[in-house]
Amino acid sequence: MSGQFNVAEELHTVSIIAPVDINGGAVESDYFNVKSAASCQIVLTLGVTGAATTFTVYESDDASGSNETAIAFAYYAETTAAGDTLGARTAATSSGIATSTNDGLIYVIDVDPRDLTDGYPYLVLKLSDPSAATLASAVALLGNIRHAGSSSTTAIT
Repeated sequence: MSGQFNVAEELHTVSIIAPVDINGGAVESDYFNVKSAASCQIVLTLGVTGAATTFTVYESDDASGSNETAIAFAYYAETTAAGDTLGARTAATSSGIATSTNDGLIYVIDVDPRDLTDGYPYLVLKLSDPSAATLASAVALLGNIRHAGSSSTTAIT
């Protein structure tokens, strides 16, 4: 092993929430399929944070969310203003967690696809309305894809 890590070839990167002000209504990511992945981390970033928001993760049997269930997950958080040091792994219930109100936050959400209900390979990240200007974005990083390589198939269907 060379010690180098190539995100483009070793992970499947899925932009699930483009940068957006989540004030004025709840926001949910695109549904994405983790069936071919052995690992899934969602990197949620909050820029300007006017108030706390709650985020939750749901599993679904399809990409429309017609049959979805909130799930427990683990996460790592950097909740100081514009920091870069993630805290210890923490368990969250299916009710999700409320974010800090500092600016420049990072949450790394860890979901093991093997723990999902059989036949529920889709995930969606939901953010509540903080009732104040709050900028958010999220990217899913899918690891150990069965058909990994220099190009990959889509996880958003």
